Amino acid sequence: MLDTLKTIETPEGIELSLSVAGPLPRILAWLIDGLARFFILYLLMFLLSTLDLFGFGLFMLAAFIAEWFYPVLFEVCMGGQTPGKKALGLRVLCDDGTPVGWSASLLRNLLRVVDFLPMLYGFGLASMVLNRDFKRLGDLAAGTLVVYSGKIRPQPRIGGHSPIPPPAPLTLEEQQAIIAFAERMPAVSEDRARELAALAGPLAPAGEEISPDHLLGIANWLLGRR
Repeated sequence: MLDTLKTIETPEGIELSLSVAGPLPRILAWLIDGLARFFILYLLMFLLSTLDLFGFGLFMLAAFIAEWFYPVLFEVCMGGQTPGKKALGLRVLCDDGTPVGWSASLLRNLLRVVDFLPMLYGFGLASMVLNRDFKRLGDLAAGTLVVYSGKIRPQPRIGGHSPIPPPAPLTLEEQQAIIAFAERMPAVSEDRARELAALAGPLAPAGEEISPDHLLGIANWLLGRR
């Protein structure tokens, strides 16, 4: 698996490739949603301040709904995206790639109180770091994951390195991994490219270390560029 790419096979035998979102974009999305709730409640407090105790009661009810049902309503009714997730290009899905439903969204959001413990989402962050799909405890219980929403982008071109035949037959998954590496190489740093290339060590020439350029040559060979 390259980086956070997750492959899901549908009942029809179709493979879906999803890019799982890590902790940082999810934290930023949470902050945006928090600010949105704050401004909504601040406006309500201003509007209800003239109603004395009745207005205070309405405000507390609105605060409860905003805290616990704001993300649920958006995730279910807006295709898995709260305003914060939409701004960061994220989406909540079920583990099988289907849209999130009421029960799953309710469960994952109600368990935020456990993820928050002991403070500042300590358990939630620990769970995301230890899980390959960056799932917090609510995601594990609800069977959900947060992925990038899959905006259509032009496919990057592979550099014009001379084709190099692989030293041994490769499986289909190995061929796909090498081509995916070659396509994504322009978007990663040199250090990250070398780190990923090192995973293909058995393909290196005898007595040498595998290099990103060598993998690019193999990718061009796999694509039939003789």
